[in-house]
Amino acid sequence: MKAITTIATVTTDGKMTVELPSDIPPGEHQVVVVINEKPLVEKPETKEKRTPLKFSAYPVGLVSETVTFRRED
Repeated sequence: MKAITTIATVTTDGKMTVELPSDIPPGEHQVVVVINEKPLVEKPETKEKRTPLKFSAYPVGLVSETVTFRRED
C-alpha cells in the first residue's frame, strides 16, 4: 500500500484528473478518494479583497557600540 498526496482537477461533469508519480505501474488499482469541502482555488468573484497589512518601522540600533557582529571581528 502506498499513500500519495497530490492535486486532482474535477470538471463540471464530475470527472476527475489526477497526476500520479512515475513509479506507479499501469493497470487497475484500488484507490481511496478523500475530498475537501472547499476547492483549493476559489473563484475570483467570491474572493474578497483584503487591505494590505501595514507595519511600522521600529529603530533597534546596536546592542553596544563595541559589538558590531562583523565576520572580521
